Amino acid sequence: MKASWKTGLSFGLTSGVITTLGLMVGLHAGTHSRAVVLGGILTIAVADALSDSMGIHLAEESRNSGPAGDIWEATLATFAAKFVIAGTFVVPVAVRPLDQAIVISVVWGLLLLTALSFFVARAQAIPPWKVIGEHLLIALCVVAITHAVGEWVQGLVEAE
Repeated sequence: MKASWKTGLSFGLTSGVITTLGLMVGLHAGTHSRAVVLGGILTIAVADALSDSMGIHLAEESRNSGPAGDIWEATLATFAAKFVIAGTFVVPVAVRPLDQAIVISVVWGLLLLTALSFFVARAQAIPPWKVIGEHLLIALCVVAITHAVGEWVQGLVEAE
C-alpha cells in the first residue's frame, strides 16, 4: 500500500475511534440523550473528518516531500476513514438502549484500535502487545477523562 494511503487510513481510523468515543462518552455522561449522542457522532463524521483531512493535507504540504497526487491521496484517505469509522458508531446508538450502545461502542472502538495496532507493530517488526497496550491505554484514558468531563458539565447544568 502506498505511504499516502497508509498515512490517511491509519490517521483517520485512529482519530475516528478516539474522537468519536470521547465525544460519545462525554455527551452520554452529561446528557443521557440518544439524540444528542447521535448528533455528536454525525457532527464528528462530517466536520471533524473534514478538519482532520485538511490537517493532513497541510501537514503533507508543509513536508514538501512528495507529489501533489500523494498529498491528495492522504487527504481523501483521511476523510474517508474518519467518516466511515465515525459512522459505524451510529449503528449501536440507533438500535440498542443508549447505555448498552455506549458499552458496545467502546468495545468496537477498542477492537478497531487493537487490529490497527497489531498491523502497525507487525509492519515495524516489534512485539504487538507493546503497541496494542500503549494505544489502548491512551484510548481508555480519553474515555475516562471525557466521561468525567461529561459528569462535571452535568453537575454544572444541574446547579443552575
